[in-house]
Amino acid sequence: MSDNDDNETQGVVFGVLAGVILGVIALVAGLGMWKSSQAGAAPTAAMAEIAPVGEALAKVYFAVGSAVLNEADKAVVGKAQEALAANPQAIVLLSGFHDPSGDAARNAQLAKERAEAVRDALVAGGVAVERVKFRKPESTLGSGSDEEGRRVEIRVQ
Repeated sequence: MSDNDDNETQGVVFGVLAGVILGVIALVAGLGMWKSSQAGAAPTAAMAEIAPVGEALAKVYFAVGSAVLNEADKAVVGKAQEALAANPQAIVLLSGFHDPSGDAARNAQLAKERAEAVRDALVAGGVAVERVKFRKPESTLGSGSDEEGRRVEIRVQ
């Protein structure tokens, strides 16, 4: 082979290598821009990133391993319905909690199911589903009692 052939081969290799590098840079930059746009997008109604304001209007407590509302808890949900009726622009924000014992993934799912049970009771009582927002499940014992770790807080804001 001649020196010209070697130079041409090197030029092609460097050209392909530069193209691959530029492609990777463009991909990383594009993914970064996409991720930024997703962070600024409105969260879904399923899990909104809405900060809680003030004290909870009501708290609903659940039995260990349960996401079923009892009759007394359904009456607590009525407080939220009254507050929403008084302020037509308000939303209800539900925060599900779980204690730190047991499987973390199962606890997070249980906290979500508890918040959904409260939402279902609100909707059954006439609250528009669009006015109900969720916060991500939290692991906390609140005041320290086990019961505090199995609650859903209801805020109207």
